Amino acid sequence: MNERPASEQPTPSPADFGFTVEHRLDRGGAEGSDGRPLGRVGTIRTPHGEIQTPAFIPVGTKATVKSLLPAAVRELGGQAVLANAYHLFLQPGSDIVDEAGGLGRFMNWDGPTFTDSGGFQVMSLGVGFKKVISMAENAHRSDEVIAENKERLAHVDEDGVTFKSFLNGDRHRFTPEVSMRIQHQLGADIIFAFDECTTLLNTRSYQEDSVDRTARWAVRCLDEHARQTAERAHRPYQALFGVVQGAQYEDLRRTAARGLAEMSGDAAPEQRFDGFGIGGALEKSELGTIVGWVNDELPENKPRHLLGISEPDDLFVAIAAGADTFDCVAPSRQARGGTLYSSTGRINAKAATQRRRFEAIDPECDCYTCENTTAAYLHHLFKAKEMLASTLATIHNERFIVRLVDRIRQSIIDGTFAELREETLGRLGRARSSRG
Repeated sequence: MNERPASEQPTPSPADFGFTVEHRLDRGGAEGSDGRPLGRVGTIRTPHGEIQTPAFIPVGTKATVKSLLPAAVRELGGQAVLANAYHLFLQPGSDIVDEAGGLGRFMNWDGPTFTDSGGFQVMSLGVGFKKVISMAENAHRSDEVIAENKERLAHVDEDGVTFKSFLNGDRHRFTPEVSMRIQHQLGADIIFAFDECTTLLNTRSYQEDSVDRTARWAVRCLDEHARQTAERAHRPYQALFGVVQGAQYEDLRRTAARGLAEMSGDAAPEQRFDGFGIGGALEKSELGTIVGWVNDELPENKPRHLLGISEPDDLFVAIAAGADTFDCVAPSRQARGGTLYSSTGRINAKAATQRRRFEAIDPECDCYTCENTTAAYLHHLFKAKEMLASTLATIHNERFIVRLVDRIRQSIIDGTFAELREETLGRLGRARSSRG
């Protein structure tokens, strides 16, 4: 696993990354303002392999999908993994990951990799160190929810964000340039521009200011990305995705998306966004509408990543509205707590009803856990607090979501998307109704 000498490395180039659209959703999805279907099937090409889209990307926050070997992630169908720039900056340090040869080499994953910018975690965990939610530097009381007598630990200004580590309270500062340098050291195939992540508690006027600030930060990210790419010719090319914010406001979302797209229009290849992320605060009921607004403005020939989504109904909605890839910690986090997905709804592995259930958690699932263990055994492992419980449960949940998105992708190709959606969500809905 030794890195080749710099003299033998090809010069990194935007041409090393690409995206092609291969099929379009023929019915049952949203349409753009020009009448084109937004939902599609495609292929993302990276220096470390291809990603068939739509695709769910398992989250390996600290360079590991918790409780799973990298080989297990590959076996359950994971095409790529997403790690967290904020966490890896704090521990072990992006310089150590760089010295190891980048994220993939560090964690022994040979496929494509993503890292987020740290923007969300800087705000959510930075303020969350003492249970504070507000993300505004000089917010009015109506803009924030502050736990009584608690210090606000994330402060936004025009240049960046000052925050305290959730680990020990040490003070740090992220700017667009710092985020780019960290992510280039981490070496993921796909990285994200540094953005300000607001909440639905922020006022309209603050959301407007935040969208404008994120746009200015995006320009700085492009500049620093170009510098880092030129200086780090010994590493493969890293694709930079701009991030669309704007909360629940149509005009802000469209303006933000259009602005990021226009930044890339006439620029040189190294000064363009290679794709786009859709982030920020939104209500579940408005997910499809908001994703549709954004994707109606974004260029057709670049991939779109929806940050933090994994619920089955949300996946159908977002794919129909044109999202290509997704990530979320929910499948692994819920698995470690004993909540398992199934084709007929969620199952509590710790419940007494599972104690003598000598069959697979989900007889329709093809994962290692369902093909080799029983619900009764998994129940026992959780009750006995055995570490294997988390491993088996996580394999199942990650495979369930990965497989569902794979099936959605195939249904678009086959022209059966609407039928699959109706069947899948109908069964889950009936299961919820039967439980009252």
